[in-house]
Amino acid sequence: MAIATPSEQGRTSPPETTRAQWWALAALTASVLVVGLDSYILYTALPTLSSSLGASTTQLQWIQTAYTLTWAGLLLPIGKLGDRIGLRLMLLAGLVVFGVSSVLASQADSAGALIALRATMGAGAAVIMPMVLALLPALFPDAAARRKAVAVTTIGAMLGLPLGPLLAGWLLTHFSWGSVFLINGPVVLASLIGVFFLVPESKDPAKPRIDWLGAVLSAAGVMGVVYGIIEQPTYGWDTQVLAPLIGGVVLIAVFLMWQRRVSEPLVDLKLLRNRTFTWGTVAFAVISFSMSGIMFIVSPFLQVVLDNDPQGTGLRLLPMIGAVLAGAGVSDTYASKFGTKAVLPFGMVVSAVGLVLLTLVHADSGYGPVALALVVFGLGLGVSMPLAADSVLDALAPEQTGMGNALSRTMQSFGSALGAASLGSLLNGAFRGRLDGTLDTLGLTGAAHDGARSGIAGAHTVAAHLPGQAARTLAEAANRAYAHGMLEAAVTSATMSVLGGLLVFWLLPKVAATPSAKTTEMAMAAASPDR
Repeated sequence: MAIATPSEQGRTSPPETTRAQWWALAALTASVLVVGLDSYILYTALPTLSSSLGASTTQLQWIQTAYTLTWAGLLLPIGKLGDRIGLRLMLLAGLVVFGVSSVLASQADSAGALIALRATMGAGAAVIMPMVLALLPALFPDAAARRKAVAVTTIGAMLGLPLGPLLAGWLLTHFSWGSVFLINGPVVLASLIGVFFLVPESKDPAKPRIDWLGAVLSAAGVMGVVYGIIEQPTYGWDTQVLAPLIGGVVLIAVFLMWQRRVSEPLVDLKLLRNRTFTWGTVAFAVISFSMSGIMFIVSPFLQVVLDNDPQGTGLRLLPMIGAVLAGAGVSDTYASKFGTKAVLPFGMVVSAVGLVLLTLVHADSGYGPVALALVVFGLGLGVSMPLAADSVLDALAPEQTGMGNALSRTMQSFGSALGAASLGSLLNGAFRGRLDGTLDTLGLTGAAHDGARSGIAGAHTVAAHLPGQAARTLAEAANRAYAHGMLEAAVTSATMSVLGGLLVFWLLPKVAATPSAKTTEMAMAAASPDR
C-alpha cells in the first residue's frame, strides 16, 4: 500500500486520508479486539476447564497468569525488535504466533499443555498491542486523523470486556470448551490478510543492535514484579510472593543501570525527560489502574450480588462501553479546541465522578445506580484513554515508536496488575472485616468458615448448603460486606484518578493540535512501503 505523498518537496500539509487507510485501521482494530477478547473470555470458561481437563485451582490460576506474565515481560524487548526489523513484520509474526497457539490451545488435552499454550498466546499479544499503536503514526501522519485512529483502536481493545463473557457464555452453551480459543482463528486470519495488504512498513533505518542482556534483565524483572503483584492478594506477604517481587525489583534496577552504560540500550531512558511522553504514560497507567481494578470488583457484584449469569453480566456492562464510545467520539473535537493538556485530565476527573457515584451503591440498590456510575466512569475513560495514548505517540520520533510504545505499555501493564491486585486486596480486607461477626454468630468453623471468608462467591456457595434462615443471613451479610468493600475500593481509585489528573494538568506540556512540518515529513517517510 502506498500512502499519499506530497506533490512537491517541502510540502507540510498532511496527506488526505484515504478509504484504504481506514480499511487498514479496521485490520489493526481487529488485531487488538481479539487480544482484548482473550483477556476476558477465559474468566467465564474457568469452571468448564476445571471439569474438562481436571485442572486444580492452582492450575486454573496459572492458565490465566501465564498469559499475563509473558505479555508484560516481553513488551520491552519486542518493542526494540520492531524498530529494528519492521513494525508491520513484527505485527504479522505476532498474529501468527497468537493465532496458531489459539488453535492448538483449543485441542489441548491437559492443564499443563494449556498453560504452556497460554504463555505462547501472551507472547503473541505482547507483539500485537504495542505494534498496532506504533504503526498508527505511519498510517495516519495527520494528527487529527491519528487521534481518531487511536480512539478506534482503544475502543476495539476495550470491547473485549463486555463481549468476552457474552461470547464465552454462548460458545460454552453450544460448543465444547475449546471453542473459546478456536474462535480466535478466523479473526486473526482476517487481520493477517488486512495487515499484509494494507498496512505500510515502518522501521528505524539505522537498524540498531538488540541489547540481549538488557532484554533478559527486563523480561525477568518485569515478570517477577508482575507475578508478585498478581499473587499477593491470594498468598499475602508470603515468601513465594516476596521472593519474586524483591528479585524483580533488583533486576529492574540492574537493568536501568545497564541501560545507562550500554552503547545501544534496549530503552532510551532519555525519553523519560520528555514530559509529554512521561506524563502521557503516567496518565495511561493511572487510567489502567482504575479501569482494571474497578472492573475486577464490579463484575462479581453484578454476577453474584445481583444474581446474573455471565451473559447477563456482559450485557450489563454494555452501557459503559456505549459511554466509552461517546466519550471517544468527542475527545478529539474537544482536544483540538481546548488542548490535550486540559481535556485529558478532565476525562480522568469525570471517571473519578463515576467512581464516587459507585460509592452510593448498596447491596439492595439494584442495577440502576451501578449502571449510572459505570456510564459516567466509561464517559471519562472514552475521553481520556485515547488522548493518553496519543500523547505518547506525539512524543515519539518514527524510529522510536516500537520501543516507546512498548515502554508505555509496560507501565500500563504495571498499572493494570497493581489496580486489580491492590483494590482486590483492599476489598477482601473490608469484606472479611465486615463478615466475621456474622460468621461468629452463625457458629461457622473449619472449611465453611474459610470458604465464606474467601470471597463473595465462596460465601454464597457456603450459604447454599445452610438451612433456611442461616442461608439468608449469610448471603445478605456477604452482599452488604462486599458492597462496603467495593465502596472503599472506589474511594481509593477515585482519589488516584483525581491526583493523577491534577498532576497531568500541571506537568503535561501543551500538545500542538497539528504536527510540525518536520514531524509530518518524517511520518510520511516512515509510511513509504518497504517490502
